[in-house]
Amino acid sequence: MIAKLCKILNVTTSGYYAWDKRPVSDKAKKKDELTTQVKHEFYTNHEIPGANKIAKALSVDRKTVLKIMIENGLRSKVCKKYKATTNSAHNLPVVDNVLNREFTAKYANEKWLSDITYVLTEEGWLYLAGMLDLYDHDVVGWSMGDRMTKDLVINCLRMAKTRRGNPKGVLAHSDRGSQYCSNDYQNELSKDDFVCSMSRKGNCWDNAPMESFWGKLKQEWLNDKHF
Repeated sequence: MIAKLCKILNVTTSGYYAWDKRPVSDKAKKKDELTTQVKHEFYTNHEIPGANKIAKALSVDRKTVLKIMIENGLRSKVCKKYKATTNSAHNLPVVDNVLNREFTAKYANEKWLSDITYVLTEEGWLYLAGMLDLYDHDVVGWSMGDRMTKDLVINCLRMAKTRRGNPKGVLAHSDRGSQYCSNDYQNELSKDDFVCSMSRKGNCWDNAPMESFWGKLKQEWLNDKHF
């Protein structure tokens, strides 16, 4: 069997046995020990911690831990935590669902969708407001922060206006969250004669393309981060 494997790998049997009897280097021993520690930390914590937390617990370099985890197929489980981003329990005025699930556009800057999502980081919740053009599904504006304030969506809207050359009369659809119902956000829409549209209460499908976009974005972010 050894002879056949050596032939396939194009090495001599004498070379294989010489390699097999070669003493393990100190570097290799240290890596094996660290690998054992990383696995122990990973599995005793229910396969949840990523490279950052394990490196901190073992007081070693993060890149080294990350390399070991990749080599051994150790991938952190994502904790499915939920954070509400829509607060519709307010007395602010709401508007009808003008969009009415017409998720197609004949030209750019005809219909924009907006929403807020979140990402759980080691430092806490990160909130992201985004604005999507239904014509080409281009992200025309975005804004990030550690709080879900009206400024988050206002800054997103202002960026979208600037990036698209300050268009007029865009149909801007969102949910009924207090941020979108605020007077300041509504005034920002009125400046350029935007038509406001809001989803029906508790109906996320009225903003389905935005929900789909968030899902894809989070998956790409997780794949890029690895852990």
